[in-house]
Amino acid sequence: MRTDRTFTMIKPDAVANGHIGAILAKINKAGFRIVAMKYTQISKEQAETFYEVHNERPFYGDLTDFMSSGPIVSAILEKENAVVDFRTLIGATNPSEAAEGTIRKQFAESMSRNAIHGSDSDENACIEGAFHFAGTEMF
Repeated sequence: MRTDRTFTMIKPDAVANGHIGAILAKINKAGFRIVAMKYTQISKEQAETFYEVHNERPFYGDLTDFMSSGPIVSAILEKENAVVDFRTLIGATNPSEAAEGTIRKQFAESMSRNAIHGSDSDENACIEGAFHFAGTEMF
């Protein structure tokens, strides 16, 4: 079910550190088209719903606290092979393992404060995008 769209969030750490513009520039330079974008803050409850898949994991509480701790930039991106290409652009979850030139290598503070989220499948990209955006907000 390839859709050529993926979902991303610039996380509270990268927003607080003033990296929105630089991250968006890397996304644009990599050939992604932004079809929806908003600057917002999600509640603890919204974070718990969004990350429900991880609710049994030991990091779940810290993750949902962090993701609701400050503003984020959420976006839906479009490009051929969007999910795979975007995962390559953002790099490994652990920035110390991320390839040079990736967003996480350049902007992440740690594994838990890793600057950016990227959908891990076409199916999750659709689910995550619909969680954050109404159909009328995508262009």
